Amino acid sequence: QEQLVESGGGLVQPGGSLRLSCAASGIISSINAMGWYRQAPGRVRELVVIITSGGTTNTADSVKGRFTISRDNAKNTVYLQMNSLSPEDTAVYYCYAQTKAFVNYWGKGTLVTVSS
Repeated sequence: QEQLVESGGGLVQPGGSLRLSCAASGIISSINAMGWYRQAPGRVRELVVIITSGGTTNTADSVKGRFTISRDNAKNTVYLQMNSLSPEDTAVYYCYAQTKAFVNYWGKGTLVTVSS
């Protein structure tokens, strides 16, 4: 069964760091892009960062220089290193994967709360 399983969310103080992980299963042979979206309370879901199997990235301006995505193709896992977190980064973070046939998959989400 195809699924994306996220881990690593939690509570962090402003200026702190967190690392999210997302492991894909069931769609191993056909993944092209993987990455992260987020949805803050009362707001629409937005792109955070995406990375293709070739290593090309697309990063939201709001997180450039603070968030870094990496991908382990052998483990079908993508990581999001988040530094210099601010309360504006508080959101549910969703893992995303798109297959070579342009089928989209979503994780259940992991909550990141930035607060003192």
